[in-house]
Amino acid sequence: MKRFTKKVLFTSLIIIGTTIVMSAKARIPFGKIDKIEIVADLPNEDKYLTVQGSKDYLDLATLHQEYNIAWIFPIWITQEPKLVLAKKDTDFYYELTDQQLSEIIKENKLDKESLLQLGFYTRYGGKIILLIVAGLILYGIMPSKEEDEEDEEFKKVQPTNN
Repeated sequence: MKRFTKKVLFTSLIIIGTTIVMSAKARIPFGKIDKIEIVADLPNEDKYLTVQGSKDYLDLATLHQEYNIAWIFPIWITQEPKLVLAKKDTDFYYELTDQQLSEIIKENKLDKESLLQLGFYTRYGGKIILLIVAGLILYGIMPSKEEDEEDEEFKKVQPTNN
């Protein structure tokens, strides 16, 4: 009996310890983040260099702020997009004045309105996924008719002790 008790105690401690360690590492990040997305590839000219003499050129990008979960589920946009000059594959960007922006758009024959449009997933995708998950949770919580009927039949068949 002592040996069985020790095994149960030891197994319980291991399970509790591993669940604590696993739950400590499995945190899901959420909050506001800034997103930079390249929307137009500008010509590789000297005026779009990051630093004089380098080989890194800037492109036109949108910068917006969103509240998201796990960096991939955008729930809502907290700051509407604006156009900036950005370096590809980095978080490095330059803000532009209205005059500089209008010159770049005019020189490269771009449409400002279409560049500022966010994609469907960025605008609505996280909300749709959040609603589906909430709906599934609510569906799982609500008892079904079959369970209610089975409970009623079980109550009828169950003998009573008086």
